[in-house]
Amino acid sequence: MNWMNAGQVRNSTRRERNTLAAAVVWGGGALFVTALALCLWWYSFVLGRTQPRAGWPVVLLDLALFSLFALHHSLFARETMKRTVAAVVPERLRRSVYVWTASALLILVCLAWRPIGGELYDVIGWRAAIHGAVQIAGLVLIAESTRAIDPLELAGIRPASDTAGGLQIGGPYRLVRHPLYFGWMLAAFGAAHMTGDRFAFAVISSFYLVIAVPWEERSLRHSFGEAYARYQQNVRWRVIPFIY
Repeated sequence: MNWMNAGQVRNSTRRERNTLAAAVVWGGGALFVTALALCLWWYSFVLGRTQPRAGWPVVLLDLALFSLFALHHSLFARETMKRTVAAVVPERLRRSVYVWTASALLILVCLAWRPIGGELYDVIGWRAAIHGAVQIAGLVLIAESTRAIDPLELAGIRPASDTAGGLQIGGPYRLVRHPLYFGWMLAAFGAAHMTGDRFAFAVISSFYLVIAVPWEERSLRHSFGEAYARYQQNVRWRVIPFIY
């Protein structure tokens, strides 16, 4: 009887842990979607407002704010940080820890951003149509890139693939090695109404994406080995075709 009771206790504990892990994983996925939706709304409506210029001190504050989000992304791409997290977080929850943190920091950026103000241009007619086409192209590229790498994996719901079979080299990944970043830049810079806030956000976020690429590719080379080295040889451009 004691043996049976001990077994029941272990099964009950295991179920509780599985339930808690599932709550963490799906909660992170929900926060991930919420953060993306908030960022899209914020860029479209809040950053789209024309406001008086606030000066360079506000730009520096917003730069520091976004740096918190970017620093997290860069640190988690390093093997030393991955080993540190692996030592304290169960393997099935590691991606969720990243997703929870990144999503919370993106929400912080949206809510704490200080208006910079100013306006660069506001085009209409055929020029606005061209800008719209650029943004749509960026969104399509983001969607296709995300679909190729598995949205559930990106949101931390499904475990990441660290084998050669998980390396994506087709579709938009034949254009550049980081098409998700390229799509982001097209969408961020493609606005027909470019306010100072939209431009600052586009420049700051794109700058951090560009400088993070070498660290991220080091991590990908570690994960996929020679398969990624061959991919780098076949696809020359990292983010922007014929430029970088």
